[in-house]
Amino acid sequence: MKEHVPHPDLPPPITNVGVIGWLRTKLFSTWLNAGFTLLAAYLIYLTIPPLIDWAFIKADWFGDSREACTSGGACWVFVNVRFDQFMYGLYPAEEYWRINLAFGLLVLLAIPLFIERFHHKGILAAVILFIYPIVAYYLFAGGSFGLEAIDTSRWGGLTLTLVLSGVGIVASLPIGIVLALGRRSKMPIVKSVCVVFIEFWRGVPLITVLFMVSVMLPLFLPEGSHFDKLLRAMIGIVLFQSAYMAEVVRGGLAAIPKGQYEAAEALGLNYWKSIGLIILPQALKLVIPGIVNTFIALFKDTTLVLIIGLFDLLGMVQTAITDSNWLGFSIEGYIFAALIFWIFCFGMSRYSQSLERKLHTGHAR
Repeated sequence: MKEHVPHPDLPPPITNVGVIGWLRTKLFSTWLNAGFTLLAAYLIYLTIPPLIDWAFIKADWFGDSREACTSGGACWVFVNVRFDQFMYGLYPAEEYWRINLAFGLLVLLAIPLFIERFHHKGILAAVILFIYPIVAYYLFAGGSFGLEAIDTSRWGGLTLTLVLSGVGIVASLPIGIVLALGRRSKMPIVKSVCVVFIEFWRGVPLITVLFMVSVMLPLFLPEGSHFDKLLRAMIGIVLFQSAYMAEVVRGGLAAIPKGQYEAAEALGLNYWKSIGLIILPQALKLVIPGIVNTFIALFKDTTLVLIIGLFDLLGMVQTAITDSNWLGFSIEGYIFAALIFWIFCFGMSRYSQSLERKLHTGHAR
């Protein structure tokens, strides 16, 4: 008897695979979805082509004055002429190399931290956290080693934004961890102090904090004392942001199963060892999205320092568009500032997602 040989499976219909299948499944699965897809396509048709035409095709790119902007498109000449101010503020042009050297050194030091085979990450991280800030300060401020002294009032642009956000990010995380642990402490005084601190700083807007540290704080200092305005702003930002960081970390601590604490006790670990070796690493791993979200919010909130006379990137843009020689080109300036902020925030977001995938966040082990 002839053996029955089954026929091979037929390929799926062309309407269910490939580009056509994706369009049919994602965009035209129902009449309602098809309607929304066509409406979105129409809105894109109305907005994107004119935007590309204005921003690229008809844009003016080269020149040194507003007379070079005659095409009717975007005047990127304005950004080119003011680029140095947007990057460095009022820092002397002949001293730009000091800022470039400081940030270049940071990049070179940070690169090995992303190489898995590098075996001295702890030592390098300690150098970045404790030694590099001293080197960067002397490069920025000068006054030593033959460098010209540059007052912090002349710092500005993207440089000031990175300095404020970098200090805020690095300092607020450890302070926030200590506050989160203190709020969960069984010692009433420690817990009360941490609760009051966190709720106080979370209860006032950052703009009020900056105003207070800039205007009110000097009233309580001894007569004749000088307290740098930039340092005051840094202190206010760190204290404000550490309260929010504390709540993010506290959420991670609360998510750790009770069995993890009991396992640490069973191993005979004291409080600090159990927290440092078992509980805290898992808690921080769980709240990576919240931590990075707080960092992104801090990076954008640095624009508020304009109210106390510090000109970050957005502050320099607002100052430039008030120049009588460049009136009418505010859109180009704001688009440039928005693009810079988006690049940094998007970079932090993508790194956060890659870190989550690498550490398999979403559950405690």
